[in-house]
Amino acid sequence: MKSAHVTDPATPALRSAAPAIAALRLEHVTLEYADGTHEDGSPRTVRALDTVDFSAETGTITALVGPSGSGKSSLLAVAATLIRPSTGRVGLADRDLTHLPEKELARLRRSEIGMIFQQPNLLPSLTAREQLVLTAHLRGARGAELKTAAAEAGDLLELVGMSGSADRRPHQLSGGQRQRVNIARALMNRPQVMLVDEPTAALDHNRSQQIMELLVEVTRRFDTATVVVTHDTEFVPLADRAVTMRDGRLS
Repeated sequence: MKSAHVTDPATPALRSAAPAIAALRLEHVTLEYADGTHEDGSPRTVRALDTVDFSAETGTITALVGPSGSGKSSLLAVAATLIRPSTGRVGLADRDLTHLPEKELARLRRSEIGMIFQQPNLLPSLTAREQLVLTAHLRGARGAELKTAAAEAGDLLELVGMSGSADRRPHQLSGGQRQRVNIARALMNRPQVMLVDEPTAALDHNRSQQIMELLVEVTRRFDTATVVVTHDTEFVPLADRAVTMRDGRLS
């Protein structure tokens, strides 16, 4: 079991000396959706991603910006292996995920890919700590492993500023607090990649700033390759790089 304990982060000096590694790579990815039929009865398709090449390196945060409908969420869905591309390759570190069976992809999503959505989707009956421990249970942890997971959950909640709210349920938390729990939950399995979709869309300016700064902090501390889809270009300078998507293409 990979430890999620957070008291031994890599030092900045060591991190800067190490070469960046592409933990996530999309190569020549095209994604087409069925979209009814033409007047002659032939099938019609929409190209959501058009020959996309994209990579994200460990220890860095990439901002993905662009207008609504440009393909940003489709790129995240393909990167998360939630949707298979029509053509092209999806790689995680040195592994080609494109043709893996769904059972293996589901295992990778539980252990290697952290996903943070605009809506935290926390289970209303569970406390903040239990939200995190559940991820370990779904991964197969039982008995002593679950006790270890509970301790790790406490460490992560402290890291994101939620140690005092570990036993509160979602309805007792503000929107910013729920998003902090969401971030901690995504980190439970020490993922190689974190995919984040509009994390500040429902937050005010101050809380948005805090969430983006927290994402930068945990990206450095856990050495993840983090991709953040955001409409708020004010926070793009916090990222290591920014790429723009328009009509299914990156620029």
